[in-house]
Amino acid sequence: KSYAMTGWRIGYGAGPESLIRAMAKLQSQSTSNPCSISQHAAEAALSGPQDYVSDSRAAFQRRRDLIVAGLNDCPGIECPIPQGAFYVYPSIARLIGRTSAAGTPIGSDEAFANALLEETGVAVVFGAAFGLSPHFRISYAASDEVLADAVARIRRFCEGCN
Repeated sequence: KSYAMTGWRIGYGAGPESLIRAMAKLQSQSTSNPCSISQHAAEAALSGPQDYVSDSRAAFQRRRDLIVAGLNDCPGIECPIPQGAFYVYPSIARLIGRTSAAGTPIGSDEAFANALLEETGVAVVFGAAFGLSPHFRISYAASDEVLADAVARIRRFCEGCN
């Protein structure tokens, strides 16, 4: 995560030998080996210049703060501050049972995500996909401008729900 290698599906662990053995047993039953491209990318990230990490951390914290504040300003959304990664999982519990401005019933987080995409062009993942209804997931691994635009569109969508 420190190198923003989303999608590369590679990682490592360090810790007591007993913990690493247990992690290896679990991992060996759930995934296969990472591809050579991912391995070379991870090696380059770990052995290359490290100034990216602190610069990136500051940018992601700024983006996290932007999206959390923006979503918390949307009627019907409650967005806690995440502890890591590049995602927030806001609750839309107060929007369930409402109808969008275009007439779409918001009966679930999936209905919310579909209506949001159809009516505003903003793509989110509904929380049920992660066992987290009635929430949705949105990544903040995007530019400040893209995030500000997305939050403005989500706000307009929520303001139109009745």
